[in-house]
Amino acid sequence: MPRDADEKGLTVKKTEDMPEWYSQLCIKAELADYSPVRGCMVIRPHGYAIWERIQQFFDTRIKALGVQNAYFPMFIPESFFKREAEHAEGFAPEVAWVERHADEERLALRPTSETIMYDSYSRWIRSWRDLPLRINQWNNVVRWEVKDVKPFLRSREFLWQEGHCVYETEEQRNKETLLYLDEYRRVFEELLAVPVIKGEKTMAERFAGADRSYTIEAFMPDGKALQCGTSHDLSQGFARAFDIRFLGRDEKKHAPWQNSWGISTRAIGAMVMLHGDDKGLVLPPLAAPVQVVIVPILFEDTKAEVLRGSAALRDAFRDVRVRLDDRDEYSPGWKYHDWELKGVPLRVELGPRDLEKKSCVIARRDTGKKESVTLADAPKRVASLLAEMQRDMLAAARARMEKSMLPVSEEKAFQAAVAAGKMALAPFCGKKTCEEALRERFAGVTSRCIPLDGKAPKGKCLFCGEKALHETYFSRAY
Repeated sequence: MPRDADEKGLTVKKTEDMPEWYSQLCIKAELADYSPVRGCMVIRPHGYAIWERIQQFFDTRIKALGVQNAYFPMFIPESFFKREAEHAEGFAPEVAWVERHADEERLALRPTSETIMYDSYSRWIRSWRDLPLRINQWNNVVRWEVKDVKPFLRSREFLWQEGHCVYETEEQRNKETLLYLDEYRRVFEELLAVPVIKGEKTMAERFAGADRSYTIEAFMPDGKALQCGTSHDLSQGFARAFDIRFLGRDEKKHAPWQNSWGISTRAIGAMVMLHGDDKGLVLPPLAAPVQVVIVPILFEDTKAEVLRGSAALRDAFRDVRVRLDDRDEYSPGWKYHDWELKGVPLRVELGPRDLEKKSCVIARRDTGKKESVTLADAPKRVASLLAEMQRDMLAAARARMEKSMLPVSEEKAFQAAVAAGKMALAPFCGKKTCEEALRERFAGVTSRCIPLDGKAPKGKCLFCGEKALHETYFSRAY
């Protein structure tokens, strides 16, 4: 028996209770499910197919830049963490440990792979001819401090990629650290239609063991920023800790320069939260596992004819990911609700009257707009609408984000901006002690980034009165 569309659909509005709306959407759109293991989640096929779209897009691009994929153990000896003190201290609260016998060294479940990878690098790198070394791995990591799951945004175990590169010169390292950051921008803006700000993290927000950390930040409709990807300048600290040295062109031993960079399944959460509406997911066409669904309008006396026409139309859509929904047990209306919930960009309706007129009806998921198109023109029109929808979704999201970014020059204006769910751009000294005091005064507010295209501030830090070094974005965040 058909399930009721209202029971299957969302029961809260996005503007009224966004946390509940988001959780319902991830579950009911079959992106994810909860796990019997506390703090963990299940990624269902629909959600994993989106992750595969991200993997394909990014993997193709980094391989063109000379990056190779590999895989390293998820178990990391405790002694490896202790080699880089700042790194070990930064990750200490998050590490899950495996202990078997008192006389055996404890093994950490990978929170990140710098230490296990760099042990191998110390054996692989001997000469400047071995550089640059560019390696990426797609894997899972464990951050044990998480207790309550927020699908794709917060869980003890999540999927990501982490790239780790080694260079002969500081200049080459500097260039590529920012290059990979821009590749992340392309993933979010070009594939997921999520606009981001590129910037450098403040000293207080820097990755443990890095000299500099760069980030891309998105801004969600509930007034919170979301860190979407990072690229870190590891300088020579890890190289020295793990005895990675190479014979230079001058016949002397040198420590190389390193970076690391990563994005995770959090990207799916950003896309869902930003674009979704009260009907369900709204997937950007390039990220959608199914771009077009054909729903035949079936009556017993014309069923065979309409199904043949629908199959012919499906076959005509050669360059798109298309699904023909010919299930008998559900009505067309139920199918409309189902595919709207799952976010398929375009729905094509074909009934006996349409077939007589040699036409079909195309509906856009983002706007709901419908139009009648001849069957002969449908493939070309579908391709055009998919490209148009991809552009429109990014433009609309960018316009919303820009309205939420406010420059402030007074503390009162800063307080009002963050209270109203905005991202405040304020002059800041950059000191860790100042930021720690700021967090106590403005609960939940953190620095997000120093924009790479920002201007040098004039005057004093908005929070401590010392000389301002950077214009910096602040907001609440996930």
